[in-house]
Amino acid sequence: MIEGFLTWLYDIVWSKPLVYGLLITGILFSLFMKFFQVRHFKEMIRLMFQGEKSPTGISSFQAIALSLAGRVGTGNIVGVSTAIFIGGPGAVFWMWATSFLGASSAFIESTLGQIYKRDEKGQYRGGPAFYIEYGIKGKTGKIYGLIFAIVTVISVGLLLPGVQSNAISSSMKNAFQLNPWVIAIFLAIIIGLIIFGGIKWIANAATAVVPFMAIIYILMAVIIIIINIEAVPALFALIFKSAFGMEAAFGGIVGAMIEIGVKRGLYSNEAGQGTGPHAAAAAEVSHPAKQGLVQAFSVYIDTLFVCTATALIILLSGTYNVTDGGNTPSDKASLIKDNGIFVEMSNGDKDYSGTAMYAQAGIDKALQGGSYHFDPAFSGLGSYFIAIALFFFAFTTILAYYYIAETNIAYLTRNANFRTSFIFINITRIVLILATVYGAVKTADIAWLMGDLGVGMMAWLNIIAIWLLHKPAINALKDYEMQKKQLGSGKKAIYKPDPEEVPNAVFWLKDYPERLRKENIND
Repeated sequence: MIEGFLTWLYDIVWSKPLVYGLLITGILFSLFMKFFQVRHFKEMIRLMFQGEKSPTGISSFQAIALSLAGRVGTGNIVGVSTAIFIGGPGAVFWMWATSFLGASSAFIESTLGQIYKRDEKGQYRGGPAFYIEYGIKGKTGKIYGLIFAIVTVISVGLLLPGVQSNAISSSMKNAFQLNPWVIAIFLAIIIGLIIFGGIKWIANAATAVVPFMAIIYILMAVIIIIINIEAVPALFALIFKSAFGMEAAFGGIVGAMIEIGVKRGLYSNEAGQGTGPHAAAAAEVSHPAKQGLVQAFSVYIDTLFVCTATALIILLSGTYNVTDGGNTPSDKASLIKDNGIFVEMSNGDKDYSGTAMYAQAGIDKALQGGSYHFDPAFSGLGSYFIAIALFFFAFTTILAYYYIAETNIAYLTRNANFRTSFIFINITRIVLILATVYGAVKTADIAWLMGDLGVGMMAWLNIIAIWLLHKPAINALKDYEMQKKQLGSGKKAIYKPDPEEVPNAVFWLKDYPERLRKENIND
């Protein structure tokens, strides 16, 4: 009964208005900013490696690594496979389109995160709860920010960690026959060591792991593509033809193809959902637009690179399926839900690990024996590789979840004394570790629903907020462009906002100018 209610609520939250609302938002913001995604592509890459940081903030690269830790997760395997399984090859094109347009939403929310960030007890804090309260102002802003913070803490601090650890545990058990309790204890120890170290440790871990895991994963896809290079041109032709209904086999599902492609693209890169601004606000930059541009590029990395790698591996197998969202045509053992794919094994367990996604390259064998194959080229090695990739993907996502939860706890307790804030943050750490352990040893059916429900509610709250507050972010981009034009590429653009436009941007109106003044005196 509870699962039925949650499913009903999930269908409302993740309905067409949210999916198409996020897409339309991306289109309009792209138009407002004259498709900055194309104009500033080179600048995005340059800024990503710029080394600004301080004892209070982290570098742009650390911020994008932390953001990607949240964006690049099991959704890059589970989500892509679901999209292709339900919508066919054309869904990949709509994921690409969503990534391109979603970069504008990522810019707006991340720039707002920077504009309204606060220096809280020697550490930068920011995100939707902050810009909602300080941007909307008054009692409405406070209540709105409070609701967002509570929903976010419950979603990323309690519900979603277990989903990620379940993916790790299931894939490790399938590939290496490891006991789930061994994985659970190992995860608890290493996650505890990192999150108790604070944002610097989390950012350092993300910086070390995220580039490594993404590069290795993409490299594997490149090797597979090279081995099957003769099939690649026809593969891309198939993606584009089926995207617009020109391929007979997929001509009748264009609507479903667009919807699932858009939904899975947004679900994977999280543009507009309100997760990215938390990491963006922690960065040390001289201008908010800098971090907005860097975070926009992170959407490309997630969808255009990592998700495309997954898609090409699946499509190269040539044995993908298309379904109406119900059971598979073969024997109904593989079940599809809008919030994920799982394989139901003979003992009744449901494998959400993501390893099952690659069973699309040989699904009948997978269902008969529970033996998964990555693709024909790496048959036998696939399950090991996917287990390791999923470990890094899901592990760093849990770290990102914790940082988001901690930021919102800090927001909720910012007016309390240090001891009270310290107690609540440590409770959050313990709850997240326990949720991680629980997910690793238990089936996470309801947790998937509840976690996705929480993320959907975050998206609704955030999309409304960025529409109400988008003008300061767009003006920040214009100001950055103007300064770069006047100062040249070798000069640092410095944000000096209009107090009437953003009266509550305390950091940029007071703290940062004071720091610059002191630095000039010291010089």
